[in-house]
Amino acid sequence: MRPFDEIFAIAADRKGGSAALEAQLTKPKSAEDLAQIPEDRWLAQFTKGVFQAGFNWQVIENKWEGFEAAFHGFDVDRCAFLHDEDMDRLMSNTDIVRNGPKIRTVIENAHFLQSLRAEGGAGVVLGGWAATDYIGLLEFMKRGGSRIGGNTGQYALRFLGKDSFILSRDVVARLIAEGVVDKQPTSKGAMKKVQEVFNIWMEQSGRSLTQISRVLAMSV
Repeated sequence: MRPFDEIFAIAADRKGGSAALEAQLTKPKSAEDLAQIPEDRWLAQFTKGVFQAGFNWQVIENKWEGFEAAFHGFDVDRCAFLHDEDMDRLMSNTDIVRNGPKIRTVIENAHFLQSLRAEGGAGVVLGGWAATDYIGLLEFMKRGGSRIGGNTGQYALRFLGKDSFILSRDVVARLIAEGVVDKQPTSKGAMKKVQEVFNIWMEQSGRSLTQISRVLAMSV
């Protein structure tokens, strides 16, 4: 496994130099900033991720205003108590993508977010989760939420500004090249190895998971 500065050099060579690469690296939000994100925006981003999974992302973007209206601005309490009549209404609403199982994730993830209130709410619990145990956060979301424990959750957290890595095709290709894994990591053992190496690279570079993940992706 190469030290991070060597991987950074590979990515910089591919992207026109160190300055050009640095310009493409964004910093994640602080725990304090994440704590201020209203829980309806957490639910909205989780929902967008669920509906975009396996689907044309642009279609969801184009319909997003309709989603916001159909789910009452993703008010968590209102979404948590959607009932059968609401499901019938939503399944006939052409302003959204009418996928019953995915629609039900809105209800289930609203319940998940409600369950975090006793500990300070989504912004505090999810936003404050340690980067060195990012896989623990994904496992927590998998157990408590609906369809947000894998890549969907990774993308949702990234878009919300949470420090995160995304196991995209290119990131996994670099991890394979470095001998960390031999295929897309899905098992707990493989995910632990990924976390360990990201922690090493964070210590070596002083960079965030987000920046390291982006560098890995651009090194392929």
